[in-house]
Amino acid sequence: MSDDQRRSSANHRGSGLRVTVLGSFTLTVDGSAVPLGVDSRRLVAYLAVHPRPQQRAALAADLWPGVPAAAAVRLLDEAVTAVAVPGLLDEAGNDSPIALAPAVEVDLAQAMRLIRTLPETPAVEPTDTSLLDADILPGWTAAWIAIERERFRQLRLHAMEERSLRLAAAARFDDAVAMAKRAVHAAPSRESARRALIEAYLAHGDIAAAVAEYDEYQELLRSSVGGPTTTGLDGLLPPSPVWPVLRARSPMPRSAVQLPGIRAVRGGYGGGRRLVAGGSIPGNHAR
Repeated sequence: MSDDQRRSSANHRGSGLRVTVLGSFTLTVDGSAVPLGVDSRRLVAYLAVHPRPQQRAALAADLWPGVPAAAAVRLLDEAVTAVAVPGLLDEAGNDSPIALAPAVEVDLAQAMRLIRTLPETPAVEPTDTSLLDADILPGWTAAWIAIERERFRQLRLHAMEERSLRLAAAARFDDAVAMAKRAVHAAPSRESARRALIEAYLAHGDIAAAVAEYDEYQELLRSSVGGPTTTGLDGLLPPSPVWPVLRARSPMPRSAVQLPGIRAVRGGYGGGRRLVAGGSIPGNHAR
């Protein structure tokens, strides 16, 4: 049984212990927050982010970089003792690996399971994806946090972008736009997030909103790099006499505009097709 399966099985039994590291750190027992000292808090946070049992020497070196090995191990032992929350830690002695106990719920572990299962979740099925909205311990500056934070950030943003595409393919256009907006809010300069939002608008037939989003992204890039920019989004809204009209926000018939650039959902409608705004999405195989 894998570590995730072991933890998931234990979570179903329930322990009343929960650690959150998305957005902020908290340790709760039966819903009540438990205060921890600085070193103990860092220890519990590290174990929540790294679910596999950790060798003590390597763990101490990560938590107290630059401290002599023997002194770092002593600090680790003191932090373990100071936790003093029954059932929180899984450790058998001073030389044994250490981990959070299998029954402890961890929001990051739940978010990772959501990311793995989301591609197989039918787009028509309502799904709580709020765990994808926050980074790991923002504001914490340790090197080990930065690595895991960026890894999770890339995974969660990709999951939201893909989910938006699937929602659009299932004709859940408002949900597709909302999902893509969350990705853009998390990473305004990320091109793939902007693409997901523009494509959601195009699938919905909201050409004006798509053009406005494209223009906003171009302005963001111009303010960042100080000059004209070329991006992968240019092919979504190719030069055409209709774009000045759209930028002026003048109404026009949806059926008058073809929509290039809509990507294919994995296992969904075919790539490279041109869609007529406001029409149905061809080859809709949303799961």
